[in-house]
Amino acid sequence: MAIQRMDNVLIVVDDLDVMIEFFVELGMELEGKGPLEGRWAERVIGLADVRQDIAMLRVPDGHGRVELAKFHRPQAITPEPKDVPANTLGIRRVMFAVDDIEDVMARLRTHGPELVGELEPYEDTYRLCYARGPEGIIVGLAEQIC
Repeated sequence: MAIQRMDNVLIVVDDLDVMIEFFVELGMELEGKGPLEGRWAERVIGLADVRQDIAMLRVPDGHGRVELAKFHRPQAITPEPKDVPANTLGIRRVMFAVDDIEDVMARLRTHGPELVGELEPYEDTYRLCYARGPEGIIVGLAEQIC
């Protein structure tokens, strides 16, 4: 087998603490936070003079992680436009299964997110929605209903 598992998804952010609070409110657990720099990091990511702070968060079942990175050097590049539509090339969202989609959205709204579209049923199995959170990051929420 070529792939054993998916370890994490990296999201480059401007305000690391705000984004940690957002993902913790979503239900993720902060595993650790700290600086990342040095020649080995520069060689792996292909950037010179790298200095960043990272945070690793895991989903409660321990099988998925989100890595957040705040670059101090070199500065992160902001895409234009900032809030791109769903049909823009590249990674558009991260999807999470949740127990109670209304409760999750109510808690997340204290951190600024609003629905991208609407909360909709998918066949008779899920209720789905996309929420645009801090820094324009979109999270998908899926509540199984059957």
